[in-house]
Amino acid sequence: MEEMLSWARIIVTLVFLCYASWSDFKTREVSNNVWIIFAPIAFLLTAAQFLFFPPIGDVFQSMIYYGLSFAITSVFSIALFYVGAFGGADAKALMCIALAIPEPSSIKALSDFSSAAFHITLPLSGFVSFIFPITVFSNGVIVAALSVFYALFRNLLWRQRTGQRLFEGYKNESFGRKTLTLLCGYKVSVADFKKSFLYPLEDAQTIPSGETERRLLFFPKDENRDEIVDKLVKAESEGKIQNMVWATPGLPMLIFITIGLILAFSVGDIVWIVISQILG
Repeated sequence: MEEMLSWARIIVTLVFLCYASWSDFKTREVSNNVWIIFAPIAFLLTAAQFLFFPPIGDVFQSMIYYGLSFAITSVFSIALFYVGAFGGADAKALMCIALAIPEPSSIKALSDFSSAAFHITLPLSGFVSFIFPITVFSNGVIVAALSVFYALFRNLLWRQRTGQRLFEGYKNESFGRKTLTLLCGYKVSVADFKKSFLYPLEDAQTIPSGETERRLLFFPKDENRDEIVDKLVKAESEGKIQNMVWATPGLPMLIFITIGLILAFSVGDIVWIVISQILG
């Protein structure tokens, strides 16, 4: 029964995250109904397992740990949301993961199955964070970070093909901001940008002299996208800026969170693996 509950929590989490990732990729939106349904199911399954099979050996201690894991994950997720690091759906996903799989013992069912069927123990690294959603998030961030190689290669190819400077017209921008833009986005035409799901990495602002100044953005947000797109289209049509603008595909973080969850089950905490390799 304990193994069935563990598997139920794992499967429910994967099903909801896969659906949410697909919805986010196709429409850039995830219905709140996903989390409204997911959250109570996750809570009931975890509460049942902690009530009948407490991992620590005491129901009260288990529920305290459960609440602490959920609280830390929630504060962490909401903070990232308000600084613009990711969207509301990403924050809700992490909180739901905290409800379903707050700690590493939930992996026991998967590990037992893999050991019996394939004679291997999962996760392979033997380590995940004691607050499991943090491992999921850190794994997702590392996978997402790999996309910088694609952006860098595309920008270098564009520079070689066109012979133009990548940051011509951004004279007031710092080296650090330009570097971040180079690794996170690439240049596209205003026409392609307008009809795509791309997010702006720059804004066109009118300065006191009446001229249009191009400013690079750190964290593009959904609520500002249409407004910025309209300003860039207008500035380009009036000849105030060049046709090419900086944009980012803005792949849904939910996809990387889902991959991070799968990696946490199969490999473990990638950050810990890297650090342990570095330290020998």
